[in-house]
Amino acid sequence: MNTETENNYLVITASGEDKIGLVERLSGRISDSGCNIEESRMSVLGGQFALIMLVSGPWHALSKLETQMTSLGAQLGLTIIHERTRKRERTKPAVPYSVELVTVDRPGIVRSLSAFFSRSGINIEELQTSIYPAPHTGAPMFSVVMTVGIPADVHIANLRGDFLDYCDDLNLDATFEPVR
Repeated sequence: MNTETENNYLVITASGEDKIGLVERLSGRISDSGCNIEESRMSVLGGQFALIMLVSGPWHALSKLETQMTSLGAQLGLTIIHERTRKRERTKPAVPYSVELVTVDRPGIVRSLSAFFSRSGINIEELQTSIYPAPHTGAPMFSVVMTVGIPADVHIANLRGDFLDYCDDLNLDATFEPVR
């Protein structure tokens, strides 16, 4: 096993007050270290910038990057946490499905939705939520966009039916479609 050229992985999470140039400076440091951003999610929530990313590179490049994280965080005003990891290996094949739903906002929607999928043995791969005012009434509406990994042995038609019944019971307007 050649650790000098073989890709290793680092997960970086960062948060702090949002300001212009954070992504450019952080991604520049990653690139300058000889590493590559494989996956990332970045968002501004309130006035706070939040990021999580998977970075790959040879062992020595990741080590170089790791030694720079504390000083880079101080320079950028970010709290940065990093952890070595490995490429995700699926134990069972899973089919990605997109779930989107909208409803009048109320507490507990994410908890209930995640419990539905957990009971069915389905992993939530990605989850994004937001609140926005309804166009005519201004009532707070809650939106969820998620990707779930459905194990190959799950009967999709039954799951879809159960999910849509669940949504009807809770007055959730939802779609459940394969990721394209």
